[in-house]
Amino acid sequence: MSNDEDVRPGVSLNSRHLSLDGRPVVPVSGELHYSRVPRHRWAERLRQMRAGGITVVSSYVFWLHHVARRGEPRFDGNLDVAAFLDEVRAAGLHMMLRIGPWCHGESRNGGFPDWVQRSPVAHRTDDPDYLELVEEWFGQLAGQVGGAELLGIQVENELYDQPGHLVTLKRLARAAGMTAPLWTATAWGGADLPEDEVLPLYGGYGDGFWVDADAPWDPTFRDHYFYSHVWDDPGIGADLRRMHEAKLSTPQPRTPSPLFPPATCELGGGMATAYHRRPWPDALDVAAIAHGKIGNGSAWQGYYMYAGGTNPPGAQESHATGYPNDMPPLGYDFHAPIGESGLLAASHRELRRQHAFLAAFGARLADMPSTLPPVRPEGVDDSSTMRYALRSDGSGGFLFLTWHQPHFPLPPYEGAQFRVEMGRHEVTVPAAPVDIPAGTLACWPLRLPVGDAVLDWATASALTVLPGPTPTLVLVAAEGVDVTYAVDGVVSAVEPGRSPVRLGAFDLLVLPPSAPVWVDEDGPRRRLLLSGDELRWGPDGLIEVVAIEPPSVHVYDPGAGAFAPLPLDGDRSGFTAAVTPEPVRPAAATVPVAYGKYDGRQSAPAPETFDEMAAVHRLTIPPIPSGVDAFLRIDWAGDVGQLRVDGRPVTDRFWDGSAWTVNLRDTGWLPGADLTLHLLPLAAGSTVSLPPGARERLLAADGQQLLALDGVRVLGRATWREIV
Repeated sequence: MSNDEDVRPGVSLNSRHLSLDGRPVVPVSGELHYSRVPRHRWAERLRQMRAGGITVVSSYVFWLHHVARRGEPRFDGNLDVAAFLDEVRAAGLHMMLRIGPWCHGESRNGGFPDWVQRSPVAHRTDDPDYLELVEEWFGQLAGQVGGAELLGIQVENELYDQPGHLVTLKRLARAAGMTAPLWTATAWGGADLPEDEVLPLYGGYGDGFWVDADAPWDPTFRDHYFYSHVWDDPGIGADLRRMHEAKLSTPQPRTPSPLFPPATCELGGGMATAYHRRPWPDALDVAAIAHGKIGNGSAWQGYYMYAGGTNPPGAQESHATGYPNDMPPLGYDFHAPIGESGLLAASHRELRRQHAFLAAFGARLADMPSTLPPVRPEGVDDSSTMRYALRSDGSGGFLFLTWHQPHFPLPPYEGAQFRVEMGRHEVTVPAAPVDIPAGTLACWPLRLPVGDAVLDWATASALTVLPGPTPTLVLVAAEGVDVTYAVDGVVSAVEPGRSPVRLGAFDLLVLPPSAPVWVDEDGPRRRLLLSGDELRWGPDGLIEVVAIEPPSVHVYDPGAGAFAPLPLDGDRSGFTAAVTPEPVRPAAATVPVAYGKYDGRQSAPAPETFDEMAAVHRLTIPPIPSGVDAFLRIDWAGDVGQLRVDGRPVTDRFWDGSAWTVNLRDTGWLPGADLTLHLLPLAAGSTVSLPPGARERLLAADGQQLLALDGVRVLGRATWREIV
């Protein structure tokens, strides 16, 4: 990266991939903001991430969080970034630190402390007075992380028109004592980046809060459900570019530099909720984008966010700070695979299948460029042309299919069959045309070596290979697609299940689409497990299971060709209990259709307006057994919700139809504390953008404002551990 100081043995980068210890890899990074997560949850979140297949943790370092007052930097509690890096290393993960100094991440002033924002300097430029402030901050940060073993450092964020300033920031960071073998910068929006100096990183979201409430599904979102070698997303940050009128000195290509592999740091792991626009991507929406990027040739899968969190009070972006979108003051759940409360979303399951594939086949995939078919969709409105891509090294490869998009459902695709030429091999898959149901994501192996044999092809997605005297190739079927495969030109059919097909040189295990799959990469041998409960890789390498009821976990024994129960300790149990809300105060009989606008977008109600108009319910929590982690699940409908402990707001939500879960311990609640739920109705004529289900519920209120508390429950989860 244009220097000799940051070289680290074992880490190298070429135009196709990253290598660690001489082995090509496809890293999987997940964003987790340590300053938005309680310190006592760090180790747990990291184990959850690792169990999901994350290999690199990424985090902003928010200047605003650390230095609210000049000369008084704080690195204590959940601001102890050095301790967080220790936890990351202990979890066996790599670290990517995004140091800014401007970060954004829906943080006030983009992460600048107020005193920096007010300073009479040319922010985010090489103005010497501004650089003096940055140098001071980088020195404080380097005092905590200087010498830490980082895989990468990102300077700035979404800076489009000042490549020289990025170089200056890199030099200042290094001079302060921060070092990493990779230096990165965000490349979307046509960013003009300094050649050779930074690895360009891209992003992709299937929906976003940053467009107007009445805007249709934007082409910049729709693009990500198609295969393409265009990596730039012009939509991310477009609202801020419009405000700041960033002008590029030279129009930039929307494809990656030939010097670097295509890599991402912000694939949408979910989506934040603004007051005026409240997208709620489902698990398949999230997985389809990530799946497509692998087919497009991704050399690095990076998610924003992978784990949600909670803002420090008053640290969010809002209309009051000049930001075009009002964000929740506290809640930063992001509908992420790991939510603000620590509960897993359905996207965790979908993504971890892809990550298991990358762990097993990444070394081979890294040297497989992406090829697009000769006949491709004509545009984002094309719902009849199959969407697919090939990654191949000329002798074998993987065929990626995506037949899913939100908002405008696709019809079943009839009669799919593909002819693929790879060097001297030609593969026709499947042997007879098949129909592809809507909602299908597939990664079909082609000419895949397994042990001493080759699988010609299969119509089920590659998941992993289990070691053993006879290796086991594990595939996962797609709903509605019959599984056939070919070995030595002989085509066979197989019914998905829990028993393998013995082929001599290798075993073929095809799991059904609904299989709750986990692949453990942490032990001495890769293991395949099935469980509908949450699994985590414990600090001792053993598996932890977190559940309400006594869990069921089965592990595959390649030698026996069968699943067996995983032995677990203890006879403990969690619990679930209904909470009866006690009405304290009713909501206002009529709430305004709008509370004001900024830049044409609806504003959230002011705190005093919320206090005057919101309904208040007192919640009495039943006794919680020792060793049980308790969550509050709130099913409700309305506009804005807030939870308070002894009168202090601890988290909040803009309603979008999803259930709201809160970890009671993380709120600071203790038995005897006053726990109150505050809910503001949504006006019948509200023009905020809601997901379809939520919008339908508002319309079903038949002209009345919407406020409903459908139920409150406490979910107590206990932890079981693997017995050796």
